[in-house]
Amino acid sequence: MGKLKEEHGQAGNIKSKSTRQNVQGALDKIIQFLRLYKKVPSNGLAIFAGNVSNIQSNPQIELFKIEPLSPIKSNIYRCDSEFMLEPLQAMMEANDLYIVLLMDGKEANTGILKGTRFDSDKNVRNFAPSKTSKGGQSAARYERVIEAEVTDYYNRIGDAVNDLYLKHAKKSSGLIVGGPGPNKESFLKSGKLNYQIKVLGIFDTGYTDEHTGIKELMDKAKDLLSQQAMIKERAVMEKFMAEIGRNGLAVFGYEKVKAALDSGNVSRLLIGEDLELTKVKYKCTNCKQELEEIEEGNFRRSKHDCGGNLEVVSQGDVIEELIEQAEKGGVEMVFMASDSAQGKQLMLGFKGIGAMLRYRR
Repeated sequence: MGKLKEEHGQAGNIKSKSTRQNVQGALDKIIQFLRLYKKVPSNGLAIFAGNVSNIQSNPQIELFKIEPLSPIKSNIYRCDSEFMLEPLQAMMEANDLYIVLLMDGKEANTGILKGTRFDSDKNVRNFAPSKTSKGGQSAARYERVIEAEVTDYYNRIGDAVNDLYLKHAKKSSGLIVGGPGPNKESFLKSGKLNYQIKVLGIFDTGYTDEHTGIKELMDKAKDLLSQQAMIKERAVMEKFMAEIGRNGLAVFGYEKVKAALDSGNVSRLLIGEDLELTKVKYKCTNCKQELEEIEEGNFRRSKHDCGGNLEVVSQGDVIEELIEQAEKGGVEMVFMASDSAQGKQLMLGFKGIGAMLRYRR
């Protein structure tokens, strides 16, 4: 609230009258809205407010709020001509998570990568002393000490990675390793990892910290991550198709998927990224009858069967409702990319939406 009030005061210096009014109007609306909250929701809160009117002389300040699917770990204020959606879009795209290990000979950092968000877990340090120049028994003794410390270092790294795997075994796609020098390869050959952990890729990076190092690792591993997402999409779609083919544990189309969600019978929800479904409530100007329909894209009916005109009373995003319902029910959601073969197959063959069922009625 303090930050917004401060921004409201600074917005008074904007030279353009219309821009100044729009910015201050949006800030006023956010401040009023925040008074409704006694505490921030568990995953944080995203608020968007601004003038959505195309008519300069008739401003229309609208406010939208979203409680994200995953925790927000950053505080972002942005005043721009467009809403900043990238952090939320990254959450929607993050269907998989990866265990990450960044290490060199001195320290290692472990964590979980989900979408573009990295959650640090443990920092492990190597306490081996520097190599000595002394000869004889002293040199041999120091070598044994160093060897013991390196073994302990690898053991602690292995424990950290194995703990993450056990914690996220059902969701983890595998392990990505990065760091400078040969130590990462030596560690992987040491046999300290749970044999079930799948090493997806090893990358040379200049840093091992959770900021510069993870950014560098993500840049180098982007092709691998993209390929892993495609592999999962293909596997999910093949299983869905097999169940549809034998009239098994799968349904498609809005009505059947909604019914399955209502009865708590969905284990996995498949949604095409380009799917647009809107629930529109109409009222006939002639017979006054009200009707509700699910419509695709920007399609809107204009005439009633009696010949009267249909006026839109209300409308809402159906996909958003389904996602919210699935999230509350703990249902796994898979968003099919619009440019992938699986995404196109879902859109063209199955109306852009499908569900894997827990049981057959």
